[in-house]
Amino acid sequence: MSLPVSLRLYRAMVWLAAPVSGWLLNRRAARGKEDPARIRERFGYTAAKRPQGKLLWLHGASVGESLILLELVRRLSDVSDLNFLVTTGTTTSATLMREKLPERARHQYIPIDRLAPVRRFLDHWRPDAAVFVESELWPNLLLEMQRRGLRAALVNARMNDGSLAGWRKRPGAAKRLLATFQWIGAADARTAIGLSEITGHAIPQTGNLKLQITPPAADDAQLVPIRAAIGGRPVWLAASTHAGEEEILLDAHRQYLEARPDALLILAPRHPERGDHVAHLVNETGLICARRSAGETPGPKTHVWLADTLGEMAYWYAVADQAFIGGSLRDGIGGHNPIEATRSDCPVMSGRYTASFDDVFAAYLANAGVTLVDTADDIVKALEKPSQSSLEGAHRALQELTGGAMDETLSAILSLIPEVRQ
Repeated sequence: MSLPVSLRLYRAMVWLAAPVSGWLLNRRAARGKEDPARIRERFGYTAAKRPQGKLLWLHGASVGESLILLELVRRLSDVSDLNFLVTTGTTTSATLMREKLPERARHQYIPIDRLAPVRRFLDHWRPDAAVFVESELWPNLLLEMQRRGLRAALVNARMNDGSLAGWRKRPGAAKRLLATFQWIGAADARTAIGLSEITGHAIPQTGNLKLQITPPAADDAQLVPIRAAIGGRPVWLAASTHAGEEEILLDAHRQYLEARPDALLILAPRHPERGDHVAHLVNETGLICARRSAGETPGPKTHVWLADTLGEMAYWYAVADQAFIGGSLRDGIGGHNPIEATRSDCPVMSGRYTASFDDVFAAYLANAGVTLVDTADDIVKALEKPSQSSLEGAHRALQELTGGAMDETLSAILSLIPEVRQ
């Protein structure tokens, strides 16, 4: 079957870019965005042997998808004798996988989307089935999976209006790539409707898997020194922040300090490797900063505790009086999930740019479960007048959003490998 023109053009561009792909990866490594010791994995190489028996390959882009991957591996391990290969594309997700994956699973970086690395990767691992989470779909990889007849599922599929509009502009390519998957489960109604139109068959709205994942509770023993360092100070958290947001948040904290001189901001950038840059912003503002990554704890005169670490968000939600959810003050990111804050009984603030979680925030807004902020002044007003009813509304929203997504998804995955022992 011939490829649509857009896919032929994509392949041509990837082929033309091949000579500089190594240079680009090394440049990313120099900026902390690739692991220099594991660059070869991005070209499909590995020193690890394929395990004996059935191998399920699961892929997600980054940390957000990694939480779903870990939960799927955990639950599938309980009901089957499968081995697992988990691929992601970021250093932070790789760190999380190294710390959390069980014995029958291993992590490797996803190969870049050139035919040679893709084929090298698939030749070595020979997975019996594949599971992709959410929306990172690489054309050469999917087409090669089709060529080999590899059965696959797309779970928790989530696409914003912009992504769906892009797919609709190239319906032939979209339909061809989505034909890779024998089963697709959509996280929300918008994605289910959009993918149904593109594929020509009904895509079920299973619900958002992230809402059924309970993050590990904060360890009480670890919380003791954190609480001791904070004392009885008012604390607010800026969680998963991005470039262009920290300046606004620091301005808000500077204003808040005028009313509450003992207030502490815990600032947790989405990408901890930005720690040096964010620390520089704090210092430029004239605020005193302690860095968690350097083992520093806040003293009485510390204004900002920079949480430039990975996997500790549960601690920050546990000690914060309120939390701002990042990625929402500037268009183009789409916000982040407020669920973990709610499960930690932490009231939520957010900007208006929440397209990646519009179903979640729609429920929150309908239940008055989130305080929307646009400016530093808005944040200060929310900090000075916290709302208990906002937290109650967030819990109502959470009850409405939670469904049976996980069970339906697990059943679909297991059906890809019918001979697996359960």
